Amino acid sequence: MSLALQLCIQGTEAEYQHRPDDARALYQQAWNSATDDYEACIAAHYVARFQDTPEETFRWNQEALNRADAVNDERVKAFYPSLYVNMGKSYEELGKVEEAKRFYALAAELGLEHQG
Repeated sequence: MSLALQLCIQGTEAEYQHRPDDARALYQQAWNSATDDYEACIAAHYVARFQDTPEETFRWNQEALNRADAVNDERVKAFYPSLYVNMGKSYEELGKVEEAKRFYALAAELGLEHQG
């Protein structure tokens, strides 16, 4: 397993142990150590969770989606519903309701219903 993915796992463990500062740092390290679009997609997904503004969260969610699109293979297929929900949530927080609905619908088409 790559360093970036190991760091994401450690970040998730820190998050569940209620150590948000450690989680944020580990996810950022994962982003910095990503060696391809797949690793960058996953790292960006987690980095997005610890941003201070809706605009920054949106930027990282968009980065994760862009990187998933660049991977373009089966490794990211199961990740798309979550990426779409996160994009929908980001658009919603930015007051862009129609775009939010579009992404929630994309997630629903893949089996993940948004619970608003």
